[in-house]
Amino acid sequence: MLIISPIPAFDDNYIWMFHSPDSRNVYVVDPGDAKSVQQVLDERQLNLSGILITHHHFDHTGGVKELTIGKNIPVYGPDNKNIDSITNTLQDGDTINLDGNLFNIAATPGHTLDHIVYFTETGEKGCPVLFCGDTLFAGGCGRLFEGTAEQMYASLSRLAALPGNTRVYCAHEYTQANLKFAQAVEPENRILKDYVEEVAERRSENQPTVPFTLQKELATNPFLRSNQPDVIKAACNRGAPSNAEPAEILRVIRAWKDNF
Repeated sequence: MLIISPIPAFDDNYIWMFHSPDSRNVYVVDPGDAKSVQQVLDERQLNLSGILITHHHFDHTGGVKELTIGKNIPVYGPDNKNIDSITNTLQDGDTINLDGNLFNIAATPGHTLDHIVYFTETGEKGCPVLFCGDTLFAGGCGRLFEGTAEQMYASLSRLAALPGNTRVYCAHEYTQANLKFAQAVEPENRILKDYVEEVAERRSENQPTVPFTLQKELATNPFLRSNQPDVIKAACNRGAPSNAEPAEILRVIRAWKDNF
């Protein structure tokens, strides 16, 4: 069982902080900004016990050095020499134990080549938890900065196979913009329409739209639905061949989203 809290940073980043219910020792995921994290630690009198990194982009790693300098704080992350301060490099298939919570590591290249995610079955509110960085967003996926559409499709397929009640913690508040695009892809998707209304209400109250459930994404996120007839039709209208494989469908709709 975990207690998970968002630490907002920059314009739309979420740094996720988690701990066991009876502990004041906390972990943070992708701390791009040290000051935001340190303020919360000081206000709540919490101890930083470790840092989890999903990939090398600065808005996910920029605070690591300041948070750990002069301290013996483990930093878990992908095997990338361009990330300062990593003490425990992780590979696909690894498992780490954080205060009795077991996290499985999966490589999810696509957004970047070094991207990894953290999954635990002992998560929150009786549900599994996924910290997925910039691989999967509510209604979207990460831009293909380094990887290929084939890699991203394979990565998203791995995440799609997780339990439907998995609570997904991504690193950005992109949901409204993503769902606007998703409606352009699937305008007749009734579940998506309801989701748009739900998100609009939450954002009008300045409430986060993260976490979200994997089950909801499987019904609404076009990047997890590249084998569905309406998504295929939309991609074909944007130039995909009628016999395109799902990875090609994803490539076409990702390029469409990049210029939406």
